[in-house]
Amino acid sequence: MTSRTMPADRDPIRPTGTSITISVDGQPTKGLVGQTIAGILLGAGRASWRRTAVADEPRGLFCGIGVCFDCIATVNGVRDVRACLRRAEDGDEVLVQHDVLPRRGHPESQR
Repeated sequence: MTSRTMPADRDPIRPTGTSITISVDGQPTKGLVGQTIAGILLGAGRASWRRTAVADEPRGLFCGIGVCFDCIATVNGVRDVRACLRRAEDGDEVLVQHDVLPRRGHPESQR
């Protein structure tokens, strides 16, 4: 996937063009002030950043409005952040989130 930036003169939000850098699983990833974390990830060519607990299938941006929770990630140590809603800030640390469901009969499943 090739990312494209809308020309600033056509963007109704009028981005400043100021660059920021976030860390995604330890890798520096560049974006622009005002972009969501999901926007930066998609712009960097990353289509998924979470895996489902049961089938271990990749997930990323689906609805883009915070309803589906497919885009959750851990941001600055806070789990379950919807990447489509959270505006990125310079220095944010984003980690892929994957939770394995406890097995039946396993002590953790009794909680």
